[in-house]
Amino acid sequence: MTQSASPRGATVRPNDSLWRNRNFVLLWLGQGAGTLGPQVALIAMPLLALEALNATAFQVSLLTFLGWLPYLLFSLPAGVIADRVDQRRLMIACDLCRMLLMLSIPAVTLLDGLSLGYLYAVISLSGVLTVLFTVAYRSQLPKLVSRAQLVDGNGKLGVSERLAELSGPAIGGALAGLIGAARALYANALALVLSATTLWLIKVPKSESTGSTRVSFKAAMGEGLTFVRREPILRKLLLCTSVCNFFVMASVSIQVTFMARELHGSESAIGLVFTAGAVGGVLAGVFAHRIAVRVGTARIIWMSMLLPGPLYFLMPLATSGWGLAMYGVGLAAMSANSTLFNTASLSYRQMVCPPELLSRVSSVYLWIAYGVVPLGSLFGGALATGAGLRTALWVCVLGMWSASLFVVFSPLRKMRDVPIPDRAHAT
Repeated sequence: MTQSASPRGATVRPNDSLWRNRNFVLLWLGQGAGTLGPQVALIAMPLLALEALNATAFQVSLLTFLGWLPYLLFSLPAGVIADRVDQRRLMIACDLCRMLLMLSIPAVTLLDGLSLGYLYAVISLSGVLTVLFTVAYRSQLPKLVSRAQLVDGNGKLGVSERLAELSGPAIGGALAGLIGAARALYANALALVLSATTLWLIKVPKSESTGSTRVSFKAAMGEGLTFVRREPILRKLLLCTSVCNFFVMASVSIQVTFMARELHGSESAIGLVFTAGAVGGVLAGVFAHRIAVRVGTARIIWMSMLLPGPLYFLMPLATSGWGLAMYGVGLAAMSANSTLFNTASLSYRQMVCPPELLSRVSSVYLWIAYGVVPLGSLFGGALATGAGLRTALWVCVLGMWSASLFVVFSPLRKMRDVPIPDRAHAT
């Protein structure tokens, strides 16, 4: 049986269970906790703006815009910072600072000082911290598992994320209905504490110093861009992800408003729709490794983008009452697509990137693929204001499906598996 070196230099069989890896289990739990909090806020923050501040659809979409804007502004420098500092301590600090920001909202609400401006400020600062956290986080898995286990590891992390998406909106909707949208953010703060605790318990192997410290800050940022530009498959994946993210976030920025005002859904019903939608991602994550082995690591990339597309149309077709379930089915298709595509594309990126460049290459993806997100949010809010919520959703789902063209009409379509350079992955 083929064996490969682990990050610690020990021999690891590709079929060894990751559940026996203490560090991976802690990362898995931390990923779930770190995702659960924002999923609660995904429901609580728009509801707080709608109910307590009587915000318009466009004003609510600005919450999403400001939350994602830091990816456009700070991703590249964040990649260099993450390569030059202790990444685990950086992530813990980001978790704790975000916790304090979330706790400030119910406190300010209690003092009758809440305003849209304050919500926008909290979202913006949390976004900067999230960028730093995400860039560092994307470099952790290759340090904790062998290269042969990356697809399996990313699939399991995808399950953790989808489980949080499965329960988070339901918790957020239920808490908002029981104790109010502002107090529901206590759950977000608690989840961030759990995330920081698991990160503190992880024992990351010491790595050699990277080359980013031997060049200027500006030159270090350019090295990540150069690597992505020279890798043709990375370029195709980046284009596909960026276009899809633009239209996905355009829909995300208006979906709570659409279900609340157009479909007259209650807080708990909206939470259940998001929960039902996450089921597709959970199932896809559970079987991601098996599907990739059977279908092929190249085929699964373009098939996961192309095949679920027709189900997206159920979202703008949704109606009131039980018709809300149609929106949940469309979200489930989106969630399955996201898990399979992200697992395959992220594993490929982790395999081909030299360890000393991984944070900076990840920052390039965040800069472009996530940098379009605030633009998509503004687009969704503006389109919904001018053309109506349902029309805006039709444009969004058609745009999401069109992103598949970048990978369908690419060399990936003629390949079964993505060729991986024979390069030692771990430092």
